[in-house]
Amino acid sequence: MRIQTGQPAINFDVEDIFGNHISLNDFKDKKLLLAFFRYASCPLCNLRIHQLIQHYPTFETKGLRLLAFFQSPIESIRKYVGKQDAPFPIIADPDHNVYREYGVETSWTGFLKGSFRLVTLTAAARKGFFPGKMEGKKSLIPADFLIGPDLIVEKAYYGSDIADHMPIQEIIDWL
Repeated sequence: MRIQTGQPAINFDVEDIFGNHISLNDFKDKKLLLAFFRYASCPLCNLRIHQLIQHYPTFETKGLRLLAFFQSPIESIRKYVGKQDAPFPIIADPDHNVYREYGVETSWTGFLKGSFRLVTLTAAARKGFFPGKMEGKKSLIPADFLIGPDLIVEKAYYGSDIADHMPIQEIIDWL
């Protein structure tokens, strides 16, 4: 079931890829972008992580914290996504526990549609992001949530395909 705007965010207790404990409650009184990705070697996902890293100084200045979830195991995340040295926590959720809580969905139509985003795929390749081992649900579609300081979901964004995330400008405008 999809999370709706205005609904309390669902709590979770997890560890990031470095073993640091993280709970949703750690972000009370802060603004949070909760982002769900596909698998660690996904070129489209790594391009999005790259974009988030580029905008992180602006986000941080405006008080936004980020958490990124991947359905891959820790080792794969470190091998692929970890190369980017993200300044925000990345969490492995290969059992899809938090994905399920937030209603992150799969769609073969979305998989096919995203596979033909040639401009985005080319941009990913230019940054050195190439496909590797596909782990987890191949048709998983990304989702992003902007959560307010009161831990209420202020914006829920379920992608329409494997490359579709909440636009960066929409995140900046929310801040």
